[in-house]
Amino acid sequence: MHIIPGEGGCKRLRLPSAANILRTMPFPPLTPDQLFARLDALGIAHRTYAHAPVFTVAEAVALRGALPGGHCKSLFLKDKKGRLWLAVVLEQRRVDLKRLADALGAPRFSFGSPEQLYAALGVRPGSVTPFALVNDADRRVTVVLDKAMLGHDLLNYHPLENERTTAISPSDLLRFIGACGHEPCIVDFDAA
Repeated sequence: MHIIPGEGGCKRLRLPSAANILRTMPFPPLTPDQLFARLDALGIAHRTYAHAPVFTVAEAVALRGALPGGHCKSLFLKDKKGRLWLAVVLEQRRVDLKRLADALGAPRFSFGSPEQLYAALGVRPGSVTPFALVNDADRRVTVVLDKAMLGHDLLNYHPLENERTTAISPSDLLRFIGACGHEPCIVDFDAA
């Protein structure tokens, strides 16, 4: 595993204060319809499919049928110093948190709490998605993307709630993340 040189912005890591982690969001998080309006305003093509709520990769696999594109999972993490991270990877990928932290030069990773997740990204467990970066106005979350994921024609994520799946292109995902004020770290998880 290694970080792709010259891609992404892992160089600027931020340490949020404990008060920032514990406070509630200063504004209501966007709804899926507001997210779709934001995508439209950015000229980002998207297609959304409704389904029963899913909370795990296995549930998503069972429900999606032949939905095209790369299917992904998003992990909300915190490091030992309290920094927040969002790792977005292909759904079948096993993520070794120690190895990922080492590759990023971060202290030990653990999963963030539901309260931290909601305070930072405005979503609940089961709905973690890169689209939630739209709610991270303070840019407290560092984004990590799986390089292999970006090789798909389409990528599928929950649009802030786990009752739908929205497909967009990888280039539009990167454009959306940039429009949210984030520069992702792109990691090659397949590298030795």
